[in-house]
Amino acid sequence: MPVLNITKFYLAKQEIIDHFNRLGINIFSDTKLSEILCNNRAEWRLGSTWSYYEFINAMLNKTPLKKIEIKFPSKDYIRYSWGEYSILNLAASLNRSAYLSHYSAMFFHNLTEQIPKSIYINLEQPAKSMQSGELIQKNIDRAFSQKPRMTNNSGIFEDHKIYLLNGKNTGRLGVEDFQLNEMIPVTNIERTLIDISVRPFYSGGVSQVLNAYKLAKEKNVSINKLTALLEKINYIYPYHQVIGFYLETAGYKESQIELLNKFEIKYNFYLTYNMIEKEYSPKWKLFYPKGFK
Repeated sequence: MPVLNITKFYLAKQEIIDHFNRLGINIFSDTKLSEILCNNRAEWRLGSTWSYYEFINAMLNKTPLKKIEIKFPSKDYIRYSWGEYSILNLAASLNRSAYLSHYSAMFFHNLTEQIPKSIYINLEQPAKSMQSGELIQKNIDRAFSQKPRMTNNSGIFEDHKIYLLNGKNTGRLGVEDFQLNEMIPVTNIERTLIDISVRPFYSGGVSQVLNAYKLAKEKNVSINKLTALLEKINYIYPYHQVIGFYLETAGYKESQIELLNKFEIKYNFYLTYNMIEKEYSPKWKLFYPKGFK
């Protein structure tokens, strides 16, 4: 780096540090840092000869900015941290359209006593045309007799594993921005209960899901709001039977459980995949692991 550029950076260093301290942002992408440089180049008197990479190198060497690299199977993600940050903020920063879901949303909303080492962020798939036709019981039976399909799209950061899920397109129903170091998109409690019922293998398993329902009851979760979200998401499979079973098993009021009566119970269904020994709930027409209750 030319000596003149180094001198200019040293003269502006404290202004730059003060600026970053005021931002209230802990995780940055290259795009965001480039935007900051562009907007403040004149004020910091850095001159037009400074390249972005010269700026980044100076920031990494002379300020608290740190580089983070997370390797996924299809690409590597580069992020930069400024001061203390949450692993959840880091994970959510990997894609601007993604949001925290499943076990990570459970943890965020205090719906688990565990401290998960797996982080889940959900990136919704493009909208597809509506699928029509009746479900066939033998096809349901066959699908749930097998192991579930699970994503291999994950990256390691320190002692955490970050999963990027490709979820059903819902138009981000039930996703809200919450404060965690900085604003972060997370499924709300009602949407979280739906997601973990549908994909318990991304949520610590069925026992953790049941415990989440019990903890949500103490937080006055709105079952009316939950059923409205479920109706809008419009799953092909009858996941309302799973949710009703969890509500009943977790001890919710009958008046809350009755809100699910709007959904037809037509097929035998399953609490989870690949169950070896099963019991059956006639009310919900649902198979669940033996001894689960």
